[in-house]
Amino acid sequence: MRTQVAIIGGGPSGLLLSQLLHVRGINSVVVERKTKDYVLGRIRAGVLEQGLVALMEEAGCANRMHAEGFIHNGALISYGDEMFRIDFSEHTGTPVMVYGQTEVTRDLYAAREAAGGRIEFSVEDVVIHGADSDAPQVTYTVDGEARRIECDFVAGCDGFHGVSRKTIPDDVRREYEKVYPFGWLGVLSETPPVNHELIYANSARGFALCSMRNENLSRYYIQCSLDDCVEDWTDDAFWAELKRRIPKDQADKLITGPSIEKSIAPLRSFVTEPMRWGRLCLCGDAAHIVPPTGAKGLNTAASDVHYLYNALRDFYENGSEVGIDGYSATALARVWKAERFSWWFSSVMHRYPGQSDFDLKMQIAELEFLRSNKAAQTAMAENYVGLPY
Repeated sequence: MRTQVAIIGGGPSGLLLSQLLHVRGINSVVVERKTKDYVLGRIRAGVLEQGLVALMEEAGCANRMHAEGFIHNGALISYGDEMFRIDFSEHTGTPVMVYGQTEVTRDLYAAREAAGGRIEFSVEDVVIHGADSDAPQVTYTVDGEARRIECDFVAGCDGFHGVSRKTIPDDVRREYEKVYPFGWLGVLSETPPVNHELIYANSARGFALCSMRNENLSRYYIQCSLDDCVEDWTDDAFWAELKRRIPKDQADKLITGPSIEKSIAPLRSFVTEPMRWGRLCLCGDAAHIVPPTGAKGLNTAASDVHYLYNALRDFYENGSEVGIDGYSATALARVWKAERFSWWFSSVMHRYPGQSDFDLKMQIAELEFLRSNKAAQTAMAENYVGLPY
């Protein structure tokens, strides 16, 4: 088959790019190695920067998000029983939207299906050919049947383990990585959130996060060992540990219940350069990963989509390759700033193996400086709500 843009990966970044291109009359085909139900079953973060909210609006997919999402004008940070608030609206004039990534993906699938967009699921053996030419192709199989897409561009939105990044030759590609010595144990429960805003907790027992999906669906996390297994943690053990890590006045009002999902996620920072090779452009986790502290994963993917979408628009509407040529440098400039924020926030909030008493004192000093200094609060708020595109 023939299309203008072949998109590898049917997660939120690939779907958002496809829908935005459709709005501008640019054709695309999406190929996804899993089923739609599998993609929608993945539990991910739910804090959306205003840049992503604006992209959903431009894509015509924002109605349910605005109806069901929650505007958050701040977040709470605790250390021990001390807690303070960073007011996003006061410092930046901008809130964030709390709306689950699964719901974002569901809305994008609905839009692509309503528009008759082509999405191929359960694809195997994906190979990108001729990415360094002006006539790339993507080959793959579905149920043993060989298929091929001829296109002008390939957008690699297929995540860290996908084929897109590895298509860029080893002597061209450079990778940067930091692996953190702990993971996050996350629980989803049909319980009201303990607070109407997110709580990021630094405790002597390790990090904790209290977040939510809606008024009756909460998402909680605690820092755990990479050697832990989900089976090691009963629901009762999780709730007891969470209560030990958040301020007592919050723990006393925490409503617990059976978990409906429980998982452990390792933390890493990762960036590959460049994000473009010929007619292949990488987006999202295919190019970079951030630790979930600060909720930058989906949002950095959205900024990639913004830059690539506008570059493709410029190519098809004006015949200009300036945006395509500059895509990697432009996207990476923002990615590295998001990486810095996630690295900094992680370093302040977690307990690390081998931390000295001096290190622990520095964490508390950093938090107390943040608590008392408006300039520091403004810097954090600007990064949390999202740096401008």
